[in-house]
Amino acid sequence: MKISVLGLGYVGAVSAACLAQEGHEVIGVDPVERKVELIKAGKTPIIERDIGEMIEEQVAAGRLSATSDVVGAVRQSDLVFVCVGTPSRGNGDIDLTFVKRVCEQIGTALREHDAAPAIVIRSTMLPEPCATW
Repeated sequence: MKISVLGLGYVGAVSAACLAQEGHEVIGVDPVERKVELIKAGKTPIIERDIGEMIEEQVAAGRLSATSDVVGAVRQSDLVFVCVGTPSRGNGDIDLTFVKRVCEQIGTALREHDAAPAIVIRSTMLPEPCATW
């Protein structure tokens, strides 16, 4: 299966490496070019036990790649994981700015997608704020 993982922080990088290790073709996506370059070089953008070796192995096997192009990655995916940050605001609410931005980019990609990929939100979300979009 072709899978896009949007966000290469702790959740996204680990998810991408594990999914690739299971045999899937995974494209990690992040707007931070340094994270993309690290993955492409088979290196980890995070500190987590064994993740460096996993990423190195999966990149070498051709199952894990990285890009900053959300639309391009989603267009060729059967499954999309949204793993972007949802930082806390000063009042304790979660900031959904990054989730909203990436969802808009997914929407753009779906206009030219041949199928209907499943979209999985792995970012922290509360049911109530979603209704206010």
